[in-house]
Amino acid sequence: MIKFKSSEITPEKIYKNRRNFIKNLGLATGSLYLSTTSYGLSSSTDENELRNQITAYNDITTYNNYYEFGTQKADPHKNSENFKTDPWSVTIEGAVQKKITLSMDDINKLFATEERVYRLRCVEGWSMVIPWNGFPLKNLLSKVEPLGKAKFISFETIYDPEQMVGQRYPILKWPYVEGLRIDEAMHPLTFMVTGLYGKDLPNQNGSPIRLMVPWKYGFKSAKAIVKIKFLEKMPKSSWMIASPREYGFYSNVNPNVDHPRWSQATERVIGTGIWTPRIKTLMFNGYADEVAQLYSGMDLKKYF
Repeated sequence: MIKFKSSEITPEKIYKNRRNFIKNLGLATGSLYLSTTSYGLSSSTDENELRNQITAYNDITTYNNYYEFGTQKADPHKNSENFKTDPWSVTIEGAVQKKITLSMDDINKLFATEERVYRLRCVEGWSMVIPWNGFPLKNLLSKVEPLGKAKFISFETIYDPEQMVGQRYPILKWPYVEGLRIDEAMHPLTFMVTGLYGKDLPNQNGSPIRLMVPWKYGFKSAKAIVKIKFLEKMPKSSWMIASPREYGFYSNVNPNVDHPRWSQATERVIGTGIWTPRIKTLMFNGYADEVAQLYSGMDLKKYF
């Protein structure tokens, strides 16, 4: 896993130059190889190159799932423009020795920012490769002392229907809630995001702070988080409540377990053009070497 200090974050213009990017950053981040940007692809581009190319900033910030701001892909970019994220705080509570609340100023002072390039795979069948900025979730969780009975962690998005137009409608049970097992949350790959492409995190991408769990479908990575809670029992996420047959608690990227309404075996790479073939989806989104042991002995069709 390549890690970067804040001073080493690569400017956007370098991301758009394949040779300079690879020369300056090296080839790998975890099990992911970094490649060219989303444009200038030829008919000879192979599947591995498609899978690993960095997605253009414009695509990352204008094609989003964020139902708090609308159900169409362009809605979050349009409807979140005036979303106010200052002041902001995150509370950690539940089965802990002492509840704490940290402002974003506290968080920015406490945790050094690093950069990680992670693949984002959406349950709808599309994917991006994004240079995220932030810090490991385990660093934040270490600020509290969980009780021995705590087995799970939930993440809750802000509830503000005045600003979040989508929350005015019963699309999901608001506020948005997601969850992880503690060992998943403490895994080194699990990341709290505060920016992307070396810039502040845009509102439509989950500003000011969101979760990123790269081996799970994108909806597991809750945005605009205000509360983290240690729990004894598995929490029911918003999508589990909305459609338990379609959205399980684990939601690991698994090409062998189809969504009830479509296959998960392939994916469309955003930004590569409508004529570019779909590519094969990898188990655990390509992070199997790092995370497969978390699910040893589990039936991943039952625990989907």
